[in-house]
Amino acid sequence: MLKALLGKKKEMSQIWDENGTIVPVTIVEAGPCPVTQVKTTATKDGYNAYQIAWGERREKNVAKPQLGHLKAAGAAPMGRFKEFRFEGEPELNVGDTVTVEVFEVGDLVDVQGTSKGRGFQGGIKRHGFTSGPRAHGTKNTREPGSTGNATTPGRVWKGKRMPGHYGAETVTVRNLMVVKVDKERNLIYLRGAVPGHNEAHLTVREAITGSRRKGAKAKG
Repeated sequence: MLKALLGKKKEMSQIWDENGTIVPVTIVEAGPCPVTQVKTTATKDGYNAYQIAWGERREKNVAKPQLGHLKAAGAAPMGRFKEFRFEGEPELNVGDTVTVEVFEVGDLVDVQGTSKGRGFQGGIKRHGFTSGPRAHGTKNTREPGSTGNATTPGRVWKGKRMPGHYGAETVTVRNLMVVKVDKERNLIYLRGAVPGHNEAHLTVREAITGSRRKGAKAKG
């Protein structure tokens, strides 16, 4: 079964576990995601993958090729598509729907999104550099300093950490634990933080390095 969904970040909050301990969580609205295409090695695609869609839109805001593709799958007009590979024989068909019910409390997931954009930043905020002395007459408190290495090589090496654009990058946070699943409202409560601002698009899928945290109890 495909254990992956598309969705968006709602907000950060906190809940109490059965021991009365506060657990910081991020609330993610995920799915329902219709399966719009099933690719297999037997087809011209040459690999196994499910394509799912999410994010309902008005019909006029969807390109005609995508609209026809969605109608063939019996899905409403949607704006986001993503493929997830699988091994073996397909267990889902075009037209099936994937919901938050594929996840249970205790499951570990990887969450991918776009980090908050912070514009042009200096080396201290962008890379964690240490500031210079703040004594009287000091002129390099936050400046990066010399970067050319005198006569050899006499230039700045490509890839050197320097001030520049910070954030707005694809980031994956791994092994976040599902602490609550709200099937009625299509919400997943994940322990910890995920990339992006509120309402940012996310991809939630079963963790690559681990699938479940031992001892977790079902909740909601």
